[in-house]
Amino acid sequence: MAERLPGQLVVMALELEGQGAFEQAGVPVLYTGLGKVNAALALAARLAAYRSAARPPPLVLNFGSAGSGRFPTGTLVACRRFVQRDMDVTGLGFPLGVTPFEEDAATLEFPEVFAGLPDGVCGTGDSFETGGSRVACDVVDMEAYALAKACARAGALFGCVKYVTDGADHAAAGDWQANLRHAAVAFVAAYASVRERFPV
Repeated sequence: MAERLPGQLVVMALELEGQGAFEQAGVPVLYTGLGKVNAALALAARLAAYRSAARPPPLVLNFGSAGSGRFPTGTLVACRRFVQRDMDVTGLGFPLGVTPFEEDAATLEFPEVFAGLPDGVCGTGDSFETGGSRVACDVVDMEAYALAKACARAGALFGCVKYVTDGADHAAAGDWQANLRHAAVAFVAAYASVRERFPV
């Protein structure tokens, strides 16, 4: 049970993003699948297992690819603040990015986990962005906000690193696939640095 419920839980969307690098280093990974719904369901279920086992919530570490119009391709960005770039209830008078009728803030924020990296706001949405986000953010992805919300509800500390694989523009699809191998190597190095700062 202890191996299945580690003190540090690495979470990624797709095996394709990890390129097998964590497995080669002997680090188990929870792969959630693509998008906010899959991410929230998979992580919430795993965090519930900690509660059922009377274990404290883990330090959840999310590694993934992202597009950015601010940071150049190849940049590793530490994200502590998360917004929904596709939540649009403006038709009812709510600001873009705000989920109506709930107490959670529109921007979820966590303490620093990854030190020494540039900081950026992560905008999450169920679309592969190729034209720029309408909600202010520095990098765009498809899962981090959902993971952050699951952690906030469970009282788990959340650390997130995004590797900028593309410029979230017309060339994003090709750039994303071409840069995944470089991203995986960077993720394992970032994980090692966190292991030193937050020993299990």
